Amino acid sequence: MWTIVLNGGLQMFRKRKKGIICFIIIMIVFALWLYWGNHSVQVTNIRVVDESIPEQFNGFVIAHISDLHNAQFGKNQQILLGKISDANPDIIVITGDLIDSNHTNIDVAIELVEGASELAPIYYVTGNHEAWSEDYPILRERLEQKGVSVLEDESVFLEQEETVIQLIGLTDPDFALPNDLFGEREAMINKKIQNIVIDNSYYSILLSHRPELIEVYSNNSINLVLSGHAHGGQFRFPFVGGIIAPDQGIFPKYTAGRYVVDQTQMIVSRGLGNSIIPIRINNRPELIVIELNHLDK
Repeated sequence: MWTIVLNGGLQMFRKRKKGIICFIIIMIVFALWLYWGNHSVQVTNIRVVDESIPEQFNGFVIAHISDLHNAQFGKNQQILLGKISDANPDIIVITGDLIDSNHTNIDVAIELVEGASELAPIYYVTGNHEAWSEDYPILRERLEQKGVSVLEDESVFLEQEETVIQLIGLTDPDFALPNDLFGEREAMINKKIQNIVIDNSYYSILLSHRPELIEVYSNNSINLVLSGHAHGGQFRFPFVGGIIAPDQGIFPKYTAGRYVVDQTQMIVSRGLGNSIIPIRINNRPELIVIELNHLDK
């Protein structure tokens, strides 16, 4: 009898031990996958085709960076810089939240910009974290010292073979309206774009941190919008997409990839870093590489 009880106890112990070992292995694999999913950069290639794009800009490449939030990808950002270099961009654009207002580290942002400025001209617009940070004036000064074009509610022309397209940069609305209690944000952005756009006959690219304002961009006949802010919805699940995003709430509509409203295409970056929510799930940091094409060539 005691032998039977002892054997039964041993079998139960072995089963429990196997269960514990399996659980530990699963947790280790999950931890490694989670680490990889938060520290490895995915390159997403997007081809933008539009008859409004001048033929002289066929093959024009834009590297789109957003929401760094002080994240580091290798020593001196070499992993991220290597991927930007591989894209061989004509310009690099940064659509806000280069720093994080909760633990600002300007040096990390400058490491990226310093290396990227050797690869292509950089154009930058602010995000809400720049608006929230007392250190933004210092950041702006250091960016300009590195040759970055800081666009604050202004536009510039990009030229190829004596033909131009218009690049527009919006300051984040939280600089003026940190609390949009009366729904004034859309009207303010609408007025800003109307004042900035020089000529609607030019193909226009708008850099704006906020994807949720796409209707305003479309109403102003913007051709292409590059945006961020949503962090890909933070947690992404098959057939569902992103789960939560700033200023869009639960199950946000604009979190990653391409969206089209009338004549306006908008490309939203999942971003690179994290802020209030410290981890991503199934949502790797992203560098977007955009190629412009006149019609389908």
